[in-house]
Amino acid sequence: MTENFSTLGLSAKVIEAVNASGYTTPTDIQAQAIPHVLEKRDVIGIAQTGTGKTASFVLPMLTLLEKGRARARMPRTLILEPTRELAAQVHENFEKYGINHKLTVALLIGGVSFEEQNKKLDRGADVLIATPGRMLDHFERGRLLLTGVDIVVIDEADRMLDMGFIPDIERIINLLPPRHQTLFFSATMPPEIEKLTGRFLRDPIRLEVARQNSTAETIDQRLLKTGAKPAEKRAALRDQIRASEALTNAIIFCNRKRDVATLLRSLERHGFSVGALHGDMDQKSRMETLDQFKTNKIQLLVASDVAARGLDIPAVSHVFNFDVPIHAEDYVHRIGRTGRAGRSGQAITLVSSADTKYIDSIIKLIGRDIPPIGAATAAEKPKPAPKAAETAPAPAADTAQPVEQVREKPARPARSRRRGKASESTETAAQAPAERTTKPQDNTAGGRQPKKKEGDDNSPFGTEGPIPAFLLRPAIKVG
Repeated sequence: MTENFSTLGLSAKVIEAVNASGYTTPTDIQAQAIPHVLEKRDVIGIAQTGTGKTASFVLPMLTLLEKGRARARMPRTLILEPTRELAAQVHENFEKYGINHKLTVALLIGGVSFEEQNKKLDRGADVLIATPGRMLDHFERGRLLLTGVDIVVIDEADRMLDMGFIPDIERIINLLPPRHQTLFFSATMPPEIEKLTGRFLRDPIRLEVARQNSTAETIDQRLLKTGAKPAEKRAALRDQIRASEALTNAIIFCNRKRDVATLLRSLERHGFSVGALHGDMDQKSRMETLDQFKTNKIQLLVASDVAARGLDIPAVSHVFNFDVPIHAEDYVHRIGRTGRAGRSGQAITLVSSADTKYIDSIIKLIGRDIPPIGAATAAEKPKPAPKAAETAPAPAADTAQPVEQVREKPARPARSRRRGKASESTETAAQAPAERTTKPQDNTAGGRQPKKKEGDDNSPFGTEGPIPAFLLRPAIKVG
């Protein structure tokens, strides 16, 4: 690894800003990528999430932008991000490391008025950071020209290409001047997605500082086996949060936005400090929630995969996968929210029997097993719902164990009881019912018949079970 940033070819202004930020040693991806970016080569950078990929293109771009000036509505560089949060985070990086530069940075994302964004574009933007949809909206309104772009960055490249952005990306690339530098950065690069990069890059330098789709060694990955019902999963999650002594804060991922809202309400009812983040929230609410989480005003953040990519919150101690991700690559990005910048972290995935195929795909992708949580943590910890159900006369609605108990009840005695003779197997397995049925004279008006087994409702009356008491009473003579 390179000893310091001064050997990478960065300008004095950039190095001064980096030192002021407290960083002295570049990460592997930074040390390898920065010199190639400064040489204006196309780059494909693959590295584990949390290893500083953003600075790999922000720092050299700042150096290259020291020469030249922006013109109205003609940005000099373009950075495309899949989500608003990532775009805003890259904007923060330019403000942080560009403190010694007089550059104009425009942020084009949804949830913000067009008018404010137009003012920035009219002044001339050295750096344009945008989500594809909002950027094309400005272009179609005639507020933006892309003929002056020298560098384009497609961040989280696999997600940008794999989530329906391919038509937008192709259109944007075709609007750029023929000679421009293209940078792809991502934590994962599936083979089918990598083929598409050949259409956008020219003779790229491929940098892979870690095995593709690998996860950081600083993350302790575990599986927590639960029932399939949402109530069971929520109870298991609450138990695990309370049992995690080292938990300072955590991000909890759900696959669907509606499940984010449901889990949020559940955790709030049980007294947890929690907020939510998903794609249907307006931009102001999303940024406020993120700020509350970063400043420790809330301890738990329930989120969809909108928070899985590139969010840099270094001190997250835990990640919980309430739902196992359907796409194995999303697992890598989700758990990458913890164990960042050399810190240790823990990732716990709740797994039911229906999730087996998804877990197998994840294990195959990351190339390592994910052990279950130890017996002392999962199996020995009492769970209120099953315990109450064991003493109840009827099974609880959302527990599995009492159902098994109902199924194990002794079978009803054989038909021979109607003649007062219980079979030998009946006397062994169901002694009490046999004694009652062999003495019909002891029957009273209530509680004589045992519970019918499922399907008995279709049996003709009188063909099974004990003889009803009213048939045993003596006949009454009339008149």
